[in-house]
Amino acid sequence: MVQEKEKNKIRLEWKFPVILIHTPFGLHFFDRVANTKAARVYAGFSIYLMPLITALGIFLIVTSLIVISSNPGARAGQRDLGPQANLLIPGLNPYLPWTYGWIALVITIIIHEAGHGIVARVHNIKVDSTGLLLILGLPLGAFVNIAPEELGRSTLKQKSAILTSGPLNNMILVALSLIGLYFIVSTLTPIPTNSAPQYGVVVLGVGDHTLAGSIGLSKGSIIETVAGQKIHNLEDLGKFLRSNLGKTVNITWKDKAGHQIIQFVTLPKHVEANQGILGISITNAAPDPALVLRLYKSAFNPLSNPVSHVALLFPPTIGAGVQSDPYSNLMAPKYQSSVLGSDFAPVANLLYWIMFVNFNVAIFNALPIGPFDGGQLYKSLIEKRLGKGEGEEEIRAKQDKVKNVSRLITGVMVAMVAITVFSPWLLRLLGLE
Repeated sequence: MVQEKEKNKIRLEWKFPVILIHTPFGLHFFDRVANTKAARVYAGFSIYLMPLITALGIFLIVTSLIVISSNPGARAGQRDLGPQANLLIPGLNPYLPWTYGWIALVITIIIHEAGHGIVARVHNIKVDSTGLLLILGLPLGAFVNIAPEELGRSTLKQKSAILTSGPLNNMILVALSLIGLYFIVSTLTPIPTNSAPQYGVVVLGVGDHTLAGSIGLSKGSIIETVAGQKIHNLEDLGKFLRSNLGKTVNITWKDKAGHQIIQFVTLPKHVEANQGILGISITNAAPDPALVLRLYKSAFNPLSNPVSHVALLFPPTIGAGVQSDPYSNLMAPKYQSSVLGSDFAPVANLLYWIMFVNFNVAIFNALPIGPFDGGQLYKSLIEKRLGKGEGEEEIRAKQDKVKNVSRLITGVMVAMVAITVFSPWLLRLLGLE
């Protein structure tokens, strides 16, 4: 009885720099929602979905590693941003906006933890406490403490449903955010302008020991012509370079200071179809608003080129790359929304960052790493596969084997993530570029 009264009180727990505000409201909410048919259906639906989210995460990590290893421009761009660009911490991450970032992070954690709490109560697993989580007084989201002994006694299916519900909640919010974002983008129309068309492509990054570096191209330069032909878009640059392979051509560009530079360069005789020639990453210098809008909307089409879908994950705040998103600071003034008028950008940006943060949190939590949701579930699967054993010595031996296999999987996964994050610096350190 005393424990029940304590459970229904608001209390503070301080462990510098974290402040936990334990409240009874979340517990009551979980119980009410868990008693609905929708919650029971959702709990059953979530049992088998963790491997799908895990597979997506591993696919993205491997793909990123391949791109970074084969593309000097991508490596240069990642080095410019720094390793902190991989952290979902507003203010520390160079492209995660402070306001949008914190709002998205708080929503993400609340949604994630609510999934665990509700599905736990569907299966009558005790939730010890829940409440708000603050770091140095700043709200970071929520927490849900599920009694570990009860979670340990639950069946594998129940445990799978509980652990999967967090990442799955995040992925559902990703889908809803994308739907909202597509709706807003679909209401946009370019504002007519009488300004003269500009041309050129902006250099976002230059790889080390590349053709671009040898002629003095640098980040922020605008490439205007190749062999006397004007560059109007990204496709023009690749087309003109490839049509002159093996020849010596002049390339004209403007540096950051606006000085025009002309250099002659001998292009290689042969380049693989999927390889760059200059070793740079680029974006359009003066994009056509209608073209940007059309390309961005095509990224939502499930039947379009898979590469085009990457535009949905490309932050609208990375250097000149803002030009790829119609709601970025650069492009937003060029559109009008039939629903929100000229005020569409804040709504679109908030939806984007909610999508972006939820997607990354879901993917990371589903990886088979130690204490995360995926790590806990796959450890339970290993225990199920190996069995508990009979007799004290056999049980201890099986437990040690489970720990060793789990640690091995965690170690491999952490190594993959670390190599992907630090490969631009590792390749340079090893002298491989």
